[in-house]
Amino acid sequence: MLQHSSLDQVFHALADPTRRAMVERLTSGPVSVSELAAPFAMSLSAVGQHIQLLESSGLVRTAKVGRVRSVELVPAALASAEDWFTRHRSRWEQRLDALGALLEEPEENEVPTPPRRKR
Repeated sequence: MLQHSSLDQVFHALADPTRRAMVERLTSGPVSVSELAAPFAMSLSAVGQHIQLLESSGLVRTAKVGRVRSVELVPAALASAEDWFTRHRSRWEQRLDALGALLEEPEENEVPTPPRRKR
């Protein structure tokens, strides 16, 4: 089986709704950890754990300037997930197109069924 450890880490990181919301927020640009934490009803420590997992998966990077730690999205990290979806979507579209074509072809030896008589 192929090794997809970085892809697995990205999907694991995005499996949590809180982390997906954080990634969504970061699409608007970098923010401080406290700004990122504001909409969530959890401790700053819990937010830090989410950020740490996002950072270990490569989806975000953090930087500390003075006392403020900022979080920034790394868009290239999403490329592996996007590639995976593209490959699989293409394969399924081909399969569904083939099935559709098969279902549209009339049977050559098909004998039409006569209509039923009403009693």
